[in-house]
Amino acid sequence: MNRRAFSTLGCPEASLADVLRLARADGRCTGVELRCADGQLVTPDTGEREAEAIGARLAAAGLSVICLASYVQVASTAAAVAADLERHLRLAARLGAPYVRVFGGGAEQPDGRRERAIRNLAAAAPAAEAAGVGIVLETHDEFLTGAAVADVLGAVGSPSVGAVWDAVNPWRAGEPVAETAAALEPWLRHVQFKDVASATDLSPVLPGRGVLPLRDIRAALDRIGYRGWVSLEWERAWYPGAAPLGEALGAFHRVLDA
Repeated sequence: MNRRAFSTLGCPEASLADVLRLARADGRCTGVELRCADGQLVTPDTGEREAEAIGARLAAAGLSVICLASYVQVASTAAAVAADLERHLRLAARLGAPYVRVFGGGAEQPDGRRERAIRNLAAAAPAAEAAGVGIVLETHDEFLTGAAVADVLGAVGSPSVGAVWDAVNPWRAGEPVAETAAALEPWLRHVQFKDVASATDLSPVLPGRGVLPLRDIRAALDRIGYRGWVSLEWERAWYPGAAPLGEALGAFHRVLDA
């Protein structure tokens, strides 16, 4: 049975007390994925003492910080990628998070994105190892599929750099679930569940009521022996009309229990 968590993307205006109340009301999630963005509970500029205090309060309530969901783009041409990534690694360490989520990005200069991602991830791997925090590249934007992410990670070749399987993106790119699981198996550190209306309408739908093959994904995770966290990434930050996170969590559990 995989450990269950939720992302604060689903409660974008929540305070720490609100997050604790949500977890208590749910009663089944023992982890939280912290979105790291301006105006959120944790931002890239959160100080060391504040981060330690947040991590301590969550731990005292029985909640693990499972991932710091950053918006660092490792295929970007920006000169500050390495410094930005190291800053997030230090923040994750203070929070007690084992991973920092990153995106590919790099749309401003499409040529060479793969090479930039490999170079930046390989350069950051020693800092990740020193911090005791892994870097996890999400199946997203320029690296939508498991095959694309695995290609980058194989070239990096560091145990400190792994993968996040976002359930939507490989599927909407046309990659079969079994192929995504097989490609990511050596690298998989974190999984994000969600459901959507269609391949062209990514509005959040309660898990199990949309078009994603979530039960197939769950079965594939079992086949490869994945025993890490499964987090509900309920995108209410982008779709404020979506159902409250608590309602989505009930559907999330029903999918995992089926």
